[in-house]
Amino acid sequence: MTLRAARAGIVRPMIGLVFYGAFAASSIAADFDCLIEPRQVLELRSPIEGLIERVNVDRGDYVKKGQDLAVLDTAVDRVAAEIAKHRSQMEGSIKAWDARSELSAKKSGRMDELHKQNFMSAQAREEAAAEKRVAEAELRDAMDNRKLAELELKRQTEIIRLKTIRSPVNGVITERLMNAGELAESGVGRKPLLKMAEIDTLYVEVLLPAAAYGKVKIGMPIDVVPEIPAGSRHRATIKIIDKVLDAGSGTFGVRLELPNAQRRIPAGIRCRATFPGIDDALVAKGRNTAPNRK
Repeated sequence: MTLRAARAGIVRPMIGLVFYGAFAASSIAADFDCLIEPRQVLELRSPIEGLIERVNVDRGDYVKKGQDLAVLDTAVDRVAAEIAKHRSQMEGSIKAWDARSELSAKKSGRMDELHKQNFMSAQAREEAAAEKRVAEAELRDAMDNRKLAELELKRQTEIIRLKTIRSPVNGVITERLMNAGELAESGVGRKPLLKMAEIDTLYVEVLLPAAAYGKVKIGMPIDVVPEIPAGSRHRATIKIIDKVLDAGSGTFGVRLELPNAQRRIPAGIRCRATFPGIDDALVAKGRNTAPNRK
């Protein structure tokens, strides 16, 4: 649920003053409704098209960053990689042209000496020099072909790597949409293989009245009481304060970051957040000064 969609429903400060334990006993505070959401929700797609060989996870599974989630068929790619590997290790052509280049260099040297002694024509010397250059060019061509084979091997290895879909973060699988035997397609808008959510850290979205602007600061600790588990209280920290207020509702959004390493708090639930320094009089002032729009 977005902040815009929630503005009409979750801004309901609790009636009365609440004492905030981390501050002095005389400090006042007010409670506001909030929403606990995953840090991020991801749709995992294959970067390249291929037939799904297997899917290793299902809905509800917790996965770690780098874990193999699904694998596409790589039989053809592995054969291509073996061919490229063999070509990258071939030395016959290089050795042959290396020997021919060496022989041509010696022949050209002899022709130069004979030409200096007037025992060999200039044409014969030029032909020997040309033969030497051709042999050297062929040797470079053979070495370039081996280098291209090495690059092709790297390309095929990378294709094989891309056909293993790994988890980009620690998270939980929320939906499995494809199975082995189906064709995975790449590109935005294509059907994802899996959906997952990062819940080791949660975001708490809160709407505060415009009159409270300036009363909250980045880094301020906030107590959060989620619906589940009932009765539990957790400490979150303010990470984002919207710089643009909503004139229609007279509110602005605040995002809290809530650690959840043990994953005891589920995402997608309502909660209450206690903000120190905000009292009912301030909230009422915000309601009275907010413009009425039809």
